[in-house]
This record gives sequence, C-alpha cells and structure tokens, in this order.
Amino acid sequence: MTEAAVQNRAALSDTTEGMAYLETLPKRLVSVYLPLFVIMVVLIFPFYWMVLTSIKPDEQLIDMDTYNPFWVVSPTLKHINKLLFESNYPIWLWNTMYVSVAATILSLFASVLAAYAIVRIRYRGAQWVGAAIFLAYLVPPSILFIPLATIIQWYGLFDSPLSLILVYPTILIPFSAWLLMGYFKTIPYELEECALIDGASRWQILTKIILPLAIPGIISASIFSLTLCWNEFIYALTFLSSTQNKTVPVAIVSEFVDGDIYRWGSLMAGALVGSLPLVILYSFFVEHYVSAMTGAVKE
Repeated sequence: MTEAAVQNRAALSDTTEGMAYLETLPKRLVSVYLPLFVIMVVLIFPFYWMVLTSIKPDEQLIDMDTYNPFWVVSPTLKHINKLLFESNYPIWLWNTMYVSVAATILSLFASVLAAYAIVRIRYRGAQWVGAAIFLAYLVPPSILFIPLATIIQWYGLFDSPLSLILVYPTILIPFSAWLLMGYFKTIPYELEECALIDGASRWQILTKIILPLAIPGIISASIFSLTLCWNEFIYALTFLSSTQNKTVPVAIVSEFVDGDIYRWGSLMAGALVGSLPLVILYSFFVEHYVSAMTGAVKE
C-alpha cells in the first residue's frame, strides 16, 4: 500500500472517530434532531400563526375559550379579500417594492465602489477607512433619523418615497460594503495584476473580472439590503404621512388599527402577503447568500 493511501485511510478513520458520537440513536436525537426541531418550530410558527389568523372568521378571533386558538374551523378568505380589494394595499406593496429596489440599487453601486477601493487599491489608511465604514453601521437608526429629518425637510422631500430612497443607503452601504470587502479579499490579486500588465484600466478590471467573480457576494448584499428596506419602519413612519405614499410595514399598522380595536385578520393577512416576496426571493438565492456570508466572515 502506498504512503498516500495510508494517509487517506488515516484521515478517514480520524473523521469516523470524530463523528462516532452520532452513531447511536439517543445521541443523534439529542445532538441533531431535537435542536433542529426546536429551530424549525421557532422559525415556522410565526408564519403558521399569520396564515391561521388570516383565514379565521371574526368570531374565532375573539372567542378563544370556545375555539382552539391554534386551529381554525370553517376558514374564510374575507380578510385577504378585504385587504387586496377594499384597501390601498396594492399601492402600499408597490411603494414598498419601488423604494426597496431603488435604494438597493443605489446602495450596491456605492458599496461596490467603496469595497473595491478599500480592498484592491493599496494606499495608506485603507483598513482604517474600512473599519470606519463598518462602525457607521452600528449607529442606531433611531438616532440618525433626527438629523436626517432636518435634511429631508430642507430639500422639501417630506411625504415622498424619494426621501426613503435617499435615506436608506445610510444604513445599507456600511454593511454591504463590509460584506463585499470580505468577498473581494477572496479573489486572487494575481488576476488583477495580470490584467494591469495587459493594459486594462481599473474600471475594466472591476466590471470584467471582479464583479463576475463576486456574483454570490453581490447577491447576498442585494438580499440583505432589499430585506432591510422592505421591513424598515422608523424612517417610513417619520418621512411618510399620506395614506397613498405609505409602505406596507407602516400602512398595515396605522390603517388597520382603530384606537384600541385591532383588526387582526387584516393585520395578519397584510403581514403574510407582504412577507411572501421575500420568502420566495430567499428560496431562490439562499445558497449564494450563505456562501457569501461565509466568505465575508472568514476574512
């Protein structure tokens, strides 16, 4: 037997010994299946509760003693029908999509340029600039919206979706730039050096070499930015006041709550319908999202 074969067998035996604690069913149950079950329940239960509440008749929403709160009898689509056809929910959904996509594109453009300049162009203080950009992400939005409100008012953009498109990059660019910095570091510098020797410009290197190789990282940053914009509440509540211009998170809370009366069926239907686009998006790009986050954390 060759030396390489002996080493391979030794490596396999080490791996087998390392996973030996999972050979018995009780150990697998405690170490794998039980934690997975708990995680599944914690993650799926909110969606189950939203679906359940959305299709419950009004009497079952109120009378918890007579009806089982975790099940529904005689489901109805009244709340969903009222949400989609008797309210401005389609307009709110369009506003949310428009603001999220526009802010994400603007943030990604700035983040790509910032991450490339910090990681791939060698200059003194680049690491300090990268750290400063990430520290900006740690500033709470509840503090930032006060000075931003003054700026938005000065430009006359109050109660306009454009105000959110211009404000959201302040919380999207720091994290997206940090994420792309970690992913850009995994791309070999030799590719860029060969392109420079062949006469390529920095813009050509970025668009034809770096960006195609960084597609998973860009997808991950896009999903993060889109999700944050989609669910953002404080800025949308502060800068938008008219019903026609509101986004989904603010609209369903303000329009389906009358004093101390909560229309839970419409509230949960709005939350459910509003979360479906993000769920579909994650299902298609979850592999790219995980791989990019792994690459960024690794660095």
